[in-house]
Amino acid sequence: MNQKTNFTTGPIVGPLMKFTLPIMGALVLQALYGAVDLLIVGQFASASAVSAVATGSQILHTLTLIITGLAMGITIVVGQQIGEKKEHLVGDTIGVGILLFTAIGLILTIVMLFTTRGFVTLMQAPKEAYEETVAYVMVCSSGIIFITAYNILGSIFRGIGDSKTPFIAVFIACVCNIGLDLLFVVSFQMGAAGAALATVMAQAISVLLSLLLIRRRGLPFSFSRKNLHFQKNLAGRIVRLGLPVALQDTLVSISFLAIMAIVNNLGVTASAGVGVAEKLCGFIMLIPSAYMQSMSAYVAQNIGAGQQKRARTGLLCGIATSFCIALVLGYVSFFHGSLLARIFSPEPAVIGAAADYLKGYAIDTLLTSFLFCFMGYFNGCGKTTFVMIEGVIGAFGVRIPVSYFFSKAAEVSLFHVSLATPSSSLLQIILCGIYFFWLYRKEKTL
Repeated sequence: MNQKTNFTTGPIVGPLMKFTLPIMGALVLQALYGAVDLLIVGQFASASAVSAVATGSQILHTLTLIITGLAMGITIVVGQQIGEKKEHLVGDTIGVGILLFTAIGLILTIVMLFTTRGFVTLMQAPKEAYEETVAYVMVCSSGIIFITAYNILGSIFRGIGDSKTPFIAVFIACVCNIGLDLLFVVSFQMGAAGAALATVMAQAISVLLSLLLIRRRGLPFSFSRKNLHFQKNLAGRIVRLGLPVALQDTLVSISFLAIMAIVNNLGVTASAGVGVAEKLCGFIMLIPSAYMQSMSAYVAQNIGAGQQKRARTGLLCGIATSFCIALVLGYVSFFHGSLLARIFSPEPAVIGAAADYLKGYAIDTLLTSFLFCFMGYFNGCGKTTFVMIEGVIGAFGVRIPVSYFFSKAAEVSLFHVSLATPSSSLLQIILCGIYFFWLYRKEKTL
């Protein structure tokens, strides 16, 4: 049987870190899907193929955020039900979630297959990389149903406190993705389309392995076909909690797409450089992202159990440990960005552009150790609407305007363009701090 973690009793730091590390590992492996694509394409294909994968993966990343954001609703509901000692309701939550997200996955697949060219045009992909970008996005869109299935399973496991099972499935699938990339890109010379096909097949393997592990180990709650029936109230609760997170993640990702579109106007070298930097940043940001997911599950259980003080203590522990890791990553990103960029491209111009852009993200690494823990805390509390609001303010009030302003300077510097991201994070941290103390005072008054 799977083991679920109870966060409402006992030590905080040890169990929280034990839960966070497999999430971190799973996120690293998920990021490797796109990173391996870019790495192999960068070494064995043209700069236009690199630009295609960089731009196309940004579009697919936005779709993935919609799904993972909505799936957060399942994590929160399941976590709160466990904290409330209502495990008998978890099966119904899972059943409703499966039906709901199957419909969402099918709708997104149909939409993307008919609108891919429009999205690629909107992203202002360089002319020489346009058709390859379209091919990459079309192939990846055919696998949206697998992205949806994986994230449903991941949200369930996180809600019950099991972060190891998704890690095992993704690890095996990632190894398969590397082998398939070498087959399609190197042997068959399929370029960006081959990298996309490898990614889709690897995602399918990940879902299959997760289902096999569930069948072998079982679940720590009852679940059968009887639970697969639609319940309006439960579906509404999942959507009400998950939709603000999905909107926030989507709008924030759109802001990064806008930055990519701004940079694409600067030429293929800048586009490829920022694409390489974004892949590296994807790995860097996995640390705070893992903390956000684990914090959401931890806080949801404690809020369900009525232990608000323990939830706040967990937030402080999360920030402290996350910041220690961020110091190391920030140093490497700021002072050794070119060394990291060489992993994905041998071209000196692309390496220089990527290293320049990474310096701004190095600063943001320190800030997100605070911001993402706050976001996870508020998600676990069910305050997902606030998370959406502060994210939108940061993205559209700071990130896009600042990046556009610097892109129009007489001498454009990608470092200055990248400063838009830490500027946004700083404002969001201030908003989170204000809201946190407002909630605390409200709780004390009540």
